Amino acid sequence: MAQDHVRKRRVSACRQAHNTTVLPDPDACYNALLAHDTRFDGRFFVGVRTTRVYCRPVCRVRVPKRENCRFFESAAAAELGGFRPCLRCRPELAPGRAGIDSSSRLARAAALLIEGGELDRGGVEAVAARLGTSSRHLRRIFGTEFGVTPVEYAQTQRLLLAKRLLTDSALPATEIAYAAGFRSLRRFNAVFRERYRLSPSELRAKAGAQPAAALRFRLAYRPPYDWPRVLAFLAARRIVGVEMIDDRRYCRSVELHQGERVLRGWLMATPQPERALLEVDLSPSLAPAIPLVLQRVRHLFDLDCEPDEVMRGLPIEPSPAGPMRLIGAFDGFELAVRGVLGQQVTVKAAHTLAARFAAAFGQPLDDAAAPAGLTHLFPPPQVIAGVDPSAIAALGITRRRAQTLQLLAQRLTEGALRLEPRQPVEAVLAQLAEIPGIGDWTAQYIAMRALCWPDAFPAGDLAVLRTLNVKTVAQARDKARPWQPWRAYAVIDLWSRLPGVVT
Repeated sequence: MAQDHVRKRRVSACRQAHNTTVLPDPDACYNALLAHDTRFDGRFFVGVRTTRVYCRPVCRVRVPKRENCRFFESAAAAELGGFRPCLRCRPELAPGRAGIDSSSRLARAAALLIEGGELDRGGVEAVAARLGTSSRHLRRIFGTEFGVTPVEYAQTQRLLLAKRLLTDSALPATEIAYAAGFRSLRRFNAVFRERYRLSPSELRAKAGAQPAAALRFRLAYRPPYDWPRVLAFLAARRIVGVEMIDDRRYCRSVELHQGERVLRGWLMATPQPERALLEVDLSPSLAPAIPLVLQRVRHLFDLDCEPDEVMRGLPIEPSPAGPMRLIGAFDGFELAVRGVLGQQVTVKAAHTLAARFAAAFGQPLDDAAAPAGLTHLFPPPQVIAGVDPSAIAALGITRRRAQTLQLLAQRLTEGALRLEPRQPVEAVLAQLAEIPGIGDWTAQYIAMRALCWPDAFPAGDLAVLRTLNVKTVAQARDKARPWQPWRAYAVIDLWSRLPGVVT
């Protein structure tokens, strides 16, 4: 009884901290550590002074004494403080944080670009320019959010990816070094030993890794997660030949353009709910783009969601399985094409047209090891930008929509438009509105799933109007105002309960 009482007090303290600040005070952090509270996984990291190791709050090693703990906003801050990652709880697997306010969203958008290599290509100035802000402002808000500079954050991400590859794959050290963003094996070995006080080969041996022949990764999330409903939602909207989904996994073909280089392959994502992990297998051909592919998988499945925050903000009956996740998109152009094809038609009709579109203009997937059912790659915007609209219309698509798709592809190819998570939402919505054939519903749908904007709200959607029992867009917006900033979660929850109604 006494132990139960103590545990309840700890959980209560955790909840209070969770409701008030992004990074709780040290005492609240320690309470979360004692309770192994999954809600705090990825929200902070704990460094242990006696071992110089840092852990996630869910780590199951013996909890250190309070006076031996230091708490950090990010893994990068912990490593800057002289701590190395725990080999048991593996900080590189921790889920990220969603971020709602504008500064937080901007900092996290910068983190995504850094993880994708933008800082390596053009420095902090290039990252800031992509986000429409100054490098000075970016450095300031980035330090507030993560406790480190963008350059320090980038170095930690390279090392954590290398650590993950050493543990989870059979890739040789040279390939790991380049995949993680190091320009030479010598530099990789030197930085790795300096930061972790082990060579890459020593860490691989110490971690007890059993490298798989394929590329297999584990992505953590905060439970609860309603996997059956998420997979059913995706299955109803799959593009035949490009995606294969059943009640236990999601598979898709992948085509990535990185400068002059084109990578083609596939991925398979299998939930492991008993461990709060998503297991992701990649074809070896995607090894050069591992960070980008894993990042896109995280967005597709909304793995950084903080369910407690969403549940508190929505008038939806709480469920043990948790709120419906804000299902994103692996590829923004692909999602936008689905949105345009789905205008004023059923889900079934939309995915029939999308399958024809992929088969007509996408490359065949030539990989004998690919999961059954994956036959084509979805065509990139570079291809569709040069297609005659009449060839698109010949698939049973109206000529107006064919022209809309081509204009959309041209804007993306030119770089004038980017359909990526955490892009400046208002600017993207304005750019989409300039394309004939894209109205408010389609723009909001793209913002919801391609930009992963949690407050997107297609107010003119028929299912939304009927559910809210209103007749006009203005009435719908007024009635949904209490749902902000989580309106997209409310809408996707509604759509998931109405299969076959919304694209």
